[in-house]
Amino acid sequence: MDSNRQIKFGVLMSYFAIGINIITGLIYTPWMISSIGQENYGLFTLANSIMAFFMFDFGLSGAITRYISKYLSEGRLDKANNCLGLVYKLYFGIDLLLFIILAVVYIYIPDIYQKLTLDEIEKFKIVYAIAAVFSVLSFPFIPVDGILTANEKFVQLKACDVLQKLLIVTTMSICLLSGCGLYALVVVNAAAGLISIFAKLWVIRKYTNTKINFNYNNKKEFHEIVGFSGWITISTLAQRFVISILPSLLGILSGSRAIALFGIASALEGFVWLFVSSIGGLFLPKVSRIVANGNSDLLPLMIKVGRIQFMVVSAITIGFICLGSDFIFLWVGNNFADSYLCAVILILPSFMSTPEGIAAQAILARNKVKQQALVFAYTSAINIFIACFLSYYFGAIGASISVCVVYTARWLWMNIIYKNELGLDVIKFYKDSFVKMLPSFVIPLIAGGIINYFLPDGLWGFFLLKMTVFIVIFLIALYHVMNEYEKDLLIRPILRQIKVKK
Repeated sequence: MDSNRQIKFGVLMSYFAIGINIITGLIYTPWMISSIGQENYGLFTLANSIMAFFMFDFGLSGAITRYISKYLSEGRLDKANNCLGLVYKLYFGIDLLLFIILAVVYIYIPDIYQKLTLDEIEKFKIVYAIAAVFSVLSFPFIPVDGILTANEKFVQLKACDVLQKLLIVTTMSICLLSGCGLYALVVVNAAAGLISIFAKLWVIRKYTNTKINFNYNNKKEFHEIVGFSGWITISTLAQRFVISILPSLLGILSGSRAIALFGIASALEGFVWLFVSSIGGLFLPKVSRIVANGNSDLLPLMIKVGRIQFMVVSAITIGFICLGSDFIFLWVGNNFADSYLCAVILILPSFMSTPEGIAAQAILARNKVKQQALVFAYTSAINIFIACFLSYYFGAIGASISVCVVYTARWLWMNIIYKNELGLDVIKFYKDSFVKMLPSFVIPLIAGGIINYFLPDGLWGFFLLKMTVFIVIFLIALYHVMNEYEKDLLIRPILRQIKVKK
């Protein structure tokens, strides 16, 4: 399968996997809570959060994808295999450190979690031990995603991810229906992860020429990889810090109600970001080839992909503006009505920034991650000062405004870097994508408001009807500003399926 088809089907499978995540998050979680109880679910969540914290890969996955893509675009498979040998030595060292840290945490669980009862501590020790063993076993295999991405095996990679999610949902559903307890849920969750890892290793062995050279040593190259990974780590931590610090600030300055309101809004913003940004990483190998060949095809690719991302993010953003209030009421109740405004404020910056995904990948390919990391770090620091003031006076809405302001400033700053460091004509990008598509965004926005006004609220049936009508109107309006490539990619396959069914 060629690169373009790999990307196309990889995107579809990414969205399928995200759909599973969203559905399980909205439907599956309440079922689990009612089956194992709120306290056990809290222990399950606590163990997962600790593992997620310790499984941070320090930017090495991005380094692997960047360097392997670069070497493969140059036809240097030997250098790619040598690079993997260096990276894996670093991973094994970090994994040993991870084992020591997790062991120390296990010993001091009663002292760290003093608010847990004795019975909860005994349960949590077992849950923690299972999750910790899985983390230590799986951490060295984090690079497999980068290897598959660099080799443009997107379909196989996403198929393994979908397999893992389906295994988790299926096996955990069987456990819940059978009355199995907390420990069984943790075990099947870990087992599904290990099965996914073995599947990816099989794909690498069968479909790539990867042969890791563990005997290779090169201090200069090793230091370059560590430096690149370090700046990616700063970028990632700064990016997460903007939102993750706000619940603590709200707890200090506003109270628990504000935390809850912001929590719902940030969860929705996270779904939107995940959905829209999922396809960006698939283009890094292609961007690396373009950069290696002189950068001339980068802007056309950015416009081509950016237009599609604008379509996706506009559908979600405009749809949520029109129907989001009704959805939040049906999902979590009227007590979270203010979360609607918070979510809209949080989502708005994504409307302009996420379609620039190709430029973000070019930052990695051109090794300009230091500039990006500094922008993210400075804007994260500014966010603390703005959030402290606004959260004190306006609670969750103030915290959301601070994120919106900082994200907008970061978007503008990054556009300066795209222009100066990458030589991209950002104005042309927005003229050929956003400006030309703007009329198709206005019509559904007005229609969505009319639909929401005339159709009743408060029932899932009416909400699904509103959403269906909105999607139809949006697609009709969008069709008139699509080019032939976009129609072939997005609309005509649907029409062909409808004809086949007839």
